Amino acid sequence: MSAEPIMEPVMTQVDPIDLLIAFEEASPMPIRPEYVEGTVIVPPQPDYKHSKGAVKLAVQFHTAGIDLAGMGMGFRAAHKDGSTMALVIPDFYVLYREPTELDESYRKAHKGWYPIGMIALVGEVTSTNHAIDIGAKLSAYAAAGIPAYVLINRNTKTAHCYTDPIVPGDDPTEAYYDADTKVDLGEPLSLPAPYPTLDTAPFLETDRKTVLPPSAS
Repeated sequence: MSAEPIMEPVMTQVDPIDLLIAFEEASPMPIRPEYVEGTVIVPPQPDYKHSKGAVKLAVQFHTAGIDLAGMGMGFRAAHKDGSTMALVIPDFYVLYREPTELDESYRKAHKGWYPIGMIALVGEVTSTNHAIDIGAKLSAYAAAGIPAYVLINRNTKTAHCYTDPIVPGDDPTEAYYDADTKVDLGEPLSLPAPYPTLDTAPFLETDRKTVLPPSAS
């Protein structure tokens, strides 16, 4: 990545969804901001290795028959009082279900964000904002009760599967995962049933492959 993520604290009286819309409209370039722990996060644009690796992980789920694996959708987590706790766009995920009419109504009411309760497994691939993925986002996913969080940490060259989310009190920022299965990148990462063991080799440095464009006629 060539740029650090932009992070801005949010005024509590502003609906975070509307604030993200304002960020998108004000930006001179396409962005996909998120909201975690009271802060707007504008991640840097993913580089080729980030995108290639994330796609290969999603494909592994599909190859194993997990058809509800996907990428690109945004999800909203709510506090107990119904206010927005987090707005996240994971690098990949596995859903419990295809969106129902109720899910689509929720998405319409919340201006494009699905309920985070649809997610059975969530995944992130770090870029320059690795501290967010191992900190604020980990807490947000645990607070939302997502059973498994797969993290590819390109900074430490490790892969993790966090399980057993715990929320020790009323503060969602204190939530965490009680178990961490960790391997070095390149080693197989075991996931809980019914998920496949993931091949993390796509994130290793490999020889570059070039596809030549067709010759001009």
